[in-house]
Amino acid sequence: MVDRVLFVCHANLCRSPMAEYVARRLLAGRPVTVASAGTDAVDDLPMHPYAAELAVQAGGDPTRFRSRRLRREHLDGATLVLAATRRQRSVCTALAPGALHRTFTLRQFGRLAAAAEPTDEPPGGPLRAAVEAAARARGRLQPAAPDADDLLDPIGGTAADFRRCAEEIERSMRSLVTLIGTAG
Repeated sequence: MVDRVLFVCHANLCRSPMAEYVARRLLAGRPVTVASAGTDAVDDLPMHPYAAELAVQAGGDPTRFRSRRLRREHLDGATLVLAATRRQRSVCTALAPGALHRTFTLRQFGRLAAAAEPTDEPPGGPLRAAVEAAARARGRLQPAAPDADDLLDPIGGTAADFRRCAEEIERSMRSLVTLIGTAG
């Protein structure tokens, strides 16, 4: 069984595509696919040039990337949904209420995954075990400050702003990779 991680941001031009390419590199060799979409995206636009540069540095080829607007079926088919902000997480759960327990902001999930207590792998596989462990941690930890969960949008910023955003994405993703490793 192949699990799927869906990254969601506003326009699907910067944060979610960068997360997609970082995750693809970090999860290579695992039965996990990654995709991205935007809550307010215009379909079929190329990735922002600074984000594309970082995708190349992550080992990807962004020339075929095209933005896509978030649809319910994207959420229904995802094992884990990671949104850039609390607002986008809310849009996801409003569009697909059944995705509530597997939808987090990226930074929130990174924090929860770091605090999660892994258990034996359930029948669903290591990614599902990681999602369940993070969901359990959500109930044990004190809520973070609201801005601690949001990934800043680098749009309109410099290449350095995009690089800082990509570094934050990678920091958050490393906790997921570690948690998957302990579960499977």
